[in-house]
Amino acid sequence: MAELRQRGSSSNDMSVAWLLAAAAVLLQMSVNGRYGYFRDELYYLALSRHLAWGYVDLAPMAPLVLRMSTALFGESLHAIRLLPALALGAEILITGLITRELGGKRFAVLLACLSVFMAPVILGNATRFSMNPFEPLFWMGSIYFLLAAINRNRPQLLLWCGLLIGLGLENKHSTAFFLISLVIALLATPERRWFGSRYLWMAAGIIILLALPNLIWQYRHGFPTWVDLSNVKKIHKNVELPPLAFLKQQIMMLLPISVIVWLAGFGFLLFHREGSRYRVLGATYVIFLVIMMALHGKDYYLAPIYPMLFAAGGVFWQKFIESHARLRWAKVALPVLIALLGVVAFPLVLPILPPDRIGPYMEALGIGVSRTETHMSSALPQHFADEFGWPEMVAQVAQVYNSMPADERAKTAILAGNYGSAGAIDFFGPRYGLPASISAHQNYYYWGFRQYTGESIIMLNWNLDDAQSWCRNVVEGPKIDFPYTMSWEHYNILICHGLQAPMAEAWPQIKVWD
Repeated sequence: MAELRQRGSSSNDMSVAWLLAAAAVLLQMSVNGRYGYFRDELYYLALSRHLAWGYVDLAPMAPLVLRMSTALFGESLHAIRLLPALALGAEILITGLITRELGGKRFAVLLACLSVFMAPVILGNATRFSMNPFEPLFWMGSIYFLLAAINRNRPQLLLWCGLLIGLGLENKHSTAFFLISLVIALLATPERRWFGSRYLWMAAGIIILLALPNLIWQYRHGFPTWVDLSNVKKIHKNVELPPLAFLKQQIMMLLPISVIVWLAGFGFLLFHREGSRYRVLGATYVIFLVIMMALHGKDYYLAPIYPMLFAAGGVFWQKFIESHARLRWAKVALPVLIALLGVVAFPLVLPILPPDRIGPYMEALGIGVSRTETHMSSALPQHFADEFGWPEMVAQVAQVYNSMPADERAKTAILAGNYGSAGAIDFFGPRYGLPASISAHQNYYYWGFRQYTGESIIMLNWNLDDAQSWCRNVVEGPKIDFPYTMSWEHYNILICHGLQAPMAEAWPQIKVWD
């Protein structure tokens, strides 16, 4: 009977997580078709038509998932963004499960799950298809099973950790840093005892087996992902924040008020008498944070690790309020305050406002347009700016292409300078009779220049001087100049007549991996 009562209580505790998860999915699906396709989504759609065990700039899982998703649901915005929305709901549920494993009851589950729901970086990641919405499911899923193994003393559950981390590596390579942090944390805490269990080593074997196909692909192609990351470092593409600025961004991207939850959770895991049993989680966070700051990673790379800190924070506040009867009002005040400020932040990451109102709204909140890349410039944050202008750009290219004589069109290539423009041509172009694009950017480089000889090329994202250095004759076409797009999407379409070098010779020289 006691077990049945406990199980029923746990079920009631999780009901609030289910409600918040459902609300998050409904919110995403109600707004995620308001703007347009994101630059990376167009690239993912192209990758999904060229399935492989690896790509220059990402692991193999996301294009495969998108291929299956489009086969089932189609390629509309709502269709390709359904799985990211569901992933957000699943992340909230996993947060609730972790909270329970840490000793949390209904209030703790509410506070933790609500904090995840309202975190702008987490909510924003779920608005579009990419690797990011799925990453926390693998990381936090493995944390849940680690906690379950600790609480139940069942090392067999570590096999699930191996499965999830292995799949996580096939989703996004940054999972390797999470794995390194977790292993060091295990060694540095009493949980090092698990290294004496055969199940941990079996879990390690599962990770290796799941990661092996991509490792083999990387080896056979000369480790292009490493080359790509090295190039990013050499050209200082990403904004490199000093430690204090990096920590400030963590607070801002998670909703400033929520710092009282996740920071309390961090303290609970490292210093609280009851939470210290789970010190391995706090240690994992510290190590991962240090690694990201040392490598000058983008601030949002830490987003997938925070649900466990929110969970611990929910447990801390539950216990603190229970031991201070005069603070019972906080059981209402804390969730209400987080919810209200979270709703205020919605337009910063969700496509709710008309685009011309986003800037004034940010100004009213005293927020500037943040940058994660050094050459980033636009009137809107990039996560919005990269959803505008693609259909219009393709329409202008089609006008240029269809104005050519038929015999010239037959040998004219459309050469895009970046994968966004290439993906847009491939996705929107067929309605205008355009051929598939070619590009030497990222994984498009591997797909080559096909049958084109370089006699006639429509060049996108190229400046005039560079084009003239490669072509015998260059004609300037119409200007791509749509509002709200990123600065590098404002350029003149160029028509190149005759490459000065054979296409096969030029192709490796115009390759761009960054």
